[in-house]
Amino acid sequence: QVQLVESGGGMVQAGGSLRLSCAASGRTFSSYAMGWFRQAPGKDREFVAGISWSGGNVYYADSVKGRFTISRDNAKSTVDLHMNSLKPEDTAVYYCAADRSDHYYDTRSEQYDYWGQGTQVTVSS
Repeated sequence: QVQLVESGGGMVQAGGSLRLSCAASGRTFSSYAMGWFRQAPGKDREFVAGISWSGGNVYYADSVKGRFTISRDNAKSTVDLHMNSLKPEDTAVYYCAADRSDHYYDTRSEQYDYWGQGTQVTVSS
């Protein structure tokens, strides 16, 4: 079992930045690929970014490429999502997730085994 807790959400104006953090506890954090997903009201949950267990490989959705950066610190059991140049369409609940198979490039939510409770990000125009 892995427990995940997100933090860092909030409200920001368009063009601004936020950093989300996800703290993991439980089984060995470094054994899992980690991902960030988001879900806007009335929409399906969508993949945002993924990072391999080692941190050496990352993958981004086209909609955030060049604006968001995913990183992890295995010593601290945390994974961060740095979000720059935020747009109103980035407004959503953001979730971190853990994948036992190290498929950091897999955009399907069903690939991931453990989920956090989510943190709200609101971008105003």
